[in-house]
Amino acid sequence: MTATLEEHGSLRERKKAKTRAMIQAQALRLFASQGYEQTTVEQIAAAAEISPSTLFRYFTTKAEIVQFDMLDPIVFDAYGKQPASLTPIAALRSAMRALLGELPSQMLAEQIERVRLVVAVPELRSLVLDDSEKVRALFVEAELARTGSQPDSFAVDVLIAAITGAILVAVESSADGSGDPAVDFNRTLDRALELLEEGLPL
Repeated sequence: MTATLEEHGSLRERKKAKTRAMIQAQALRLFASQGYEQTTVEQIAAAAEISPSTLFRYFTTKAEIVQFDMLDPIVFDAYGKQPASLTPIAALRSAMRALLGELPSQMLAEQIERVRLVVAVPELRSLVLDDSEKVRALFVEAELARTGSQPDSFAVDVLIAAITGAILVAVESSADGSGDPAVDFNRTLDRALELLEEGLPL
């Protein structure tokens, strides 16, 4: 893991996040090879070399393994440290550039595959709604830390919806197999955020 990931949170939180990431990586590998529905929690535990009871200490359901997003807290931590003079989109673009530039390509590829899986599986798509409030709270906290001002609630909802759309477009655009998915995702997401920053000129 990069220093950014390793240094985020307390020692206990980092160890827990590392184990969660390991379990998720094994689960995503199994989902890719044999399908989400066909993969059991017992198979995931075996691949991660832990017992099912240990796995359930980290994730209560198979869907929750996919739902886990290790990057959100780190992205918003980096966002909160951006200059207050930047617009929200410019600050996020800067934070994403710094973070994605440090991530190992394999780790980023796994997260791209995770998002594709969420979009493809009906059971998982509903989790996006469950996560929206968590993402919203992280963003509001980060914006308050960055600017010292409480952001407008409606504007936050619109911004998060726009950013979510940009991420989904970047994920889909990196799925054509013509190059390195991580490199393609970084480039496409930066371009999508640039368009948002410029007011979506057509």
